[in-house]
Amino acid sequence: MNWDDYRYFLAVARTGRLSQAAQMLAVDHATVGRRIKSLEATLENNLFDRSPQGYSLTDAGQQLVDIAEAMETNAIHAQAEIGGQDQTVSGVVRVGAPEGVASFVLTDIAIELCRKHPKLELQIVALPRTFSLSKREADIAIAVSPPQSGRLKYRKITDYTLHLYGTQEYLDRHPSIETIEDLRKLRGIAYVPDLIYDKELDYIPLFGVDIKPHLTSTSVHVQLEATLRHGGVCIVHDFIARQYPQLVRVLPDDIGFTRSFYFIVHEDYAKLERIRVVSDAIIDGMQAKLLGE
Repeated sequence: MNWDDYRYFLAVARTGRLSQAAQMLAVDHATVGRRIKSLEATLENNLFDRSPQGYSLTDAGQQLVDIAEAMETNAIHAQAEIGGQDQTVSGVVRVGAPEGVASFVLTDIAIELCRKHPKLELQIVALPRTFSLSKREADIAIAVSPPQSGRLKYRKITDYTLHLYGTQEYLDRHPSIETIEDLRKLRGIAYVPDLIYDKELDYIPLFGVDIKPHLTSTSVHVQLEATLRHGGVCIVHDFIARQYPQLVRVLPDDIGFTRSFYFIVHEDYAKLERIRVVSDAIIDGMQAKLLGE
């Protein structure tokens, strides 16, 4: 029995494509294909149905997933308990996080971690989406909502606040804003409504009046840049807005939101030394950054 064959099998089962599995495993897709065929020959069973849309599990493949994941769990536990006893923190740790916290908070934490642990490789995946730790899309995730299912460990890191901001130059060019209804006089900047990946980020309906933003993006950076370039008003994290003195709050007594960041890790990985070190640094660093301001 070759554990590597099962690693390749799980990567294809989780991604549905040889190319994506190859990227995950840092090999070429031909190697992945050979390993899958070798495993199927050994087991004398087809594990995947091939189609132009990708690889989908057969009944036999679906049954093998549980067995292969148990093997994976045991391998991870062995590494946690026996491996790495030289106390050197090394290896790859992939962290999935929303753009805003990745860019404005995690960057400093990551730089310090790499300085302290030269053999550690940190991958910060900053995308407007949720990450599946069960599918190993990331080792650690920072999210704005706690997970609802899965073998995941999580904890609340801290709260953070957001307000409506615009540049003074933009606001000076428009009628004064005294009430929420007056916001109709301004151009709103926000997320693309049908592409909001977490309900906690859907702020506009909470304003209490029917206001439709006219400039939308899935990217926090695009929204921020549009606001800084006098393009309109936008809900911005306070920990980001503090770095731009040209931004001023609009109706701060009427429009403000409190949200939370959650730290999430798959329970299989929680005891690994590299995961533990990165986890502690992220939690402590985010709390110091966000609570200290």
